[in-house]
Amino acid sequence: MSPAKQKLGLIAGNGRFPFLVLDAARAQGFEVVVAAIKEETFPEIDSHGATAVHWLSLGELSKLIETFKREGVTKAVMAGQVKHKQIFSSIRPDWRLAKLLLNLRTHNTDALLGAVAKVLGDEGITLESSTGLLDPLLAKPGVVTRRLPTEQEQKNVEYGRGVARQLAQFDIGQTVVVAEAACVAVEAMEGTDATIERAGQIMGSLESGASTLSRALTVIKAAKPNQDMRFDVPVIGVKTIEVMRKAGATCLALDAGKCLLLDGNEIVTAADAAGIAMVATAFQDLD
Repeated sequence: MSPAKQKLGLIAGNGRFPFLVLDAARAQGFEVVVAAIKEETFPEIDSHGATAVHWLSLGELSKLIETFKREGVTKAVMAGQVKHKQIFSSIRPDWRLAKLLLNLRTHNTDALLGAVAKVLGDEGITLESSTGLLDPLLAKPGVVTRRLPTEQEQKNVEYGRGVARQLAQFDIGQTVVVAEAACVAVEAMEGTDATIERAGQIMGSLESGASTLSRALTVIKAAKPNQDMRFDVPVIGVKTIEVMRKAGATCLALDAGKCLLLDGNEIVTAADAAGIAMVATAFQDLD
């Protein structure tokens, strides 16, 4: 993307991700037009320096296209979470989105957002990778914390990575929580933090001495095979570390170059303070 005072559309979900993209785009000279989702986007986006902010509901695909065309936007990025269960249960689709939903062969996130990207492209609006503006925040290969994974944690990572990769290819979820090479919880529509919390509750519900499993949990967050970096990018933040600490998770494994560290080095500092080992492994697609 060439900045040269070019306008960039930002389709903003919830969390801090859209704010990071907005700051990075402005720093590179873009005029940023934000399409803020009423059901998701933090209201602070109104005062964060965008050229324009337009609020629309999740199902208003036609309004999104009309807004970007009116603003002269030909390139756009998606950033921020839109809850999976909200996508398929809470929205009131306009005619364009309703037609798109009816034509979907599978009702998962990749299928929906891929179809939205195609519709935008057909209207002259190219959807690009949001991480292209945030390369320094992508996880780098290696152990990034003071503490290395233990031998058991490493076994958990190897086992959990295989499980996560198989699940991810079906767009079920990106997170798997493991204890002693046993799968405790997998992510579906609830999101990463809720999955970790559920794993902690499961382990906490086991009576003392009644389980042969260690209470220490390992969290694996994996990219999908052929991960489309335009949307649904794996993301973690300091909050993830706090949720892990409360759940009794002691190790976090990520895919290098595919997972975005929203809070940068603050995540490593938080992990060190919690005694959590954090490791990123070079990503390899499935054959």
